[in-house]
Amino acid sequence: MDEREIPGPASRFTGVMPHQSGPPLDLLESLFSSLPRADQRRTGVEYVLGLLRTPGRKSARNIANLIGGRGADQSLHHFVNQSTWAWQPVRRALAEYLLPRIPVEAWVVRRTLVEKVGEHSVGVHRTFVPGAGRVLNAQQAVGVWAASCEGSGPVDWELRLPRGWLDDRSRRRRASIPDTVVPETYAEQVARQCGAVVREWGLPVRPVVLDAREMHLGTVLRRLVRARIPVLARVDGSLPLTIADPSLTGHRASALMTAAEAVRAAKGASCPARWRDPGAPQGSRAGQLASVVVRSPGVAGIRPGEPRTLTLMGLVERGRPEPDQLWLTDIRAAHPASLLRLCTLLERVESDYPATARSVGIEDYAGRSFCGWHRHMTLASVAHAVSLSSGRLLPRPVSLAQGAG
Repeated sequence: MDEREIPGPASRFTGVMPHQSGPPLDLLESLFSSLPRADQRRTGVEYVLGLLRTPGRKSARNIANLIGGRGADQSLHHFVNQSTWAWQPVRRALAEYLLPRIPVEAWVVRRTLVEKVGEHSVGVHRTFVPGAGRVLNAQQAVGVWAASCEGSGPVDWELRLPRGWLDDRSRRRRASIPDTVVPETYAEQVARQCGAVVREWGLPVRPVVLDAREMHLGTVLRRLVRARIPVLARVDGSLPLTIADPSLTGHRASALMTAAEAVRAAKGASCPARWRDPGAPQGSRAGQLASVVVRSPGVAGIRPGEPRTLTLMGLVERGRPEPDQLWLTDIRAAHPASLLRLCTLLERVESDYPATARSVGIEDYAGRSFCGWHRHMTLASVAHAVSLSSGRLLPRPVSLAQGAG
């Protein structure tokens, strides 16, 4: 399918991608195949190419100004906010497209905070943000990203809606929040969302990599273990764990220790390692990788009542007494260096996000509609995949964690 064969306003985007990199329209036609009407598919193409071409803020109005033509603004606004097309099939098609092309090594969970002015944008509320050290007026979202050392891209999104929105019938009605959206803890939402992406979409199982320091770890582990989805979770040093490693010299099995204490006790059996850290002078840090078999209190095992054994990994930088990072996983067969490679994909997504957000307008939706937010985020994610496929956002090579040779 050639770009010149797209009728209507989409033809205005001829030349949006360099021909030597391959036109994006075949990809867009495939990703939008679930949309029931031809005009919806055509508008989807217009919106995505508009996200890629529009300078500055990627609002529907600015995209319409780029397209030109009478009624473009109203048409795009309706397509995002009032149309009936379902976003989940598009996201599933996007994930299927990215799987062999990145290629996907893990599903990475990233929490996203978008500052907003006013109180009418869907889900916006005032919340204390530890990283900023102050209260911000913002939306909070959870993204699931397909990731590997070659690159990353978002495939699914959900809003974190506080009770102030969910318990207010007037607010729910104005934002068209479905009755199926109910209060959940952060851990419950992440576990459900990851389970849906992997199991309900019928995608190949890949480990879920996440930062569990601000969620209830037991909830995430229990639910993903039941779904038979492997987990690698970054944890806090104060997390209480039960030692289950008989080889840990000087400490009896079943001893209760914090994660930091357990890693310090296992330093004698550690191996050299290097891991990615953009804040370090060389972009990486060197030190030791220690691992120890543990049990997490309250995490159900394969059989009812049987504790599940987990591997705790700690990265201890040279010259420092305390571990730099701590990770807990239920993957037992892989070498720790291979697991560490997967863990660094969290940083891969974290470093990819700013460029992704700016280039395709992930943070630019200003509407009040719950469904509109989901459709915009879906279209922005598709735009990112198109930019990757066309070479406009080439994946940056990343030196990930390596064990000593």
